Amino acid sequence: MKKLALAAALTVAASTAHAGGMMEPVMEPTVVAAQTSSSAGGIVVPLLLLLIIAAAVSN
Repeated sequence: MKKLALAAALTVAASTAHAGGMMEPVMEPTVVAAQTSSSAGGIVVPLLLLLIIAAAVSN
């Protein structure tokens, strides 16, 4: 009788231990930093300053 109770207890413990099964691994998405390039090549700011100076001189 003791062996039967021990077998029943081990069966219950084993079935609850494996009840969830294996989950698929969750992979974090990789973050890719996009390189943005301007076709102006850094000439926008000097052109804006030139326009501001030209507007100030013309007034």
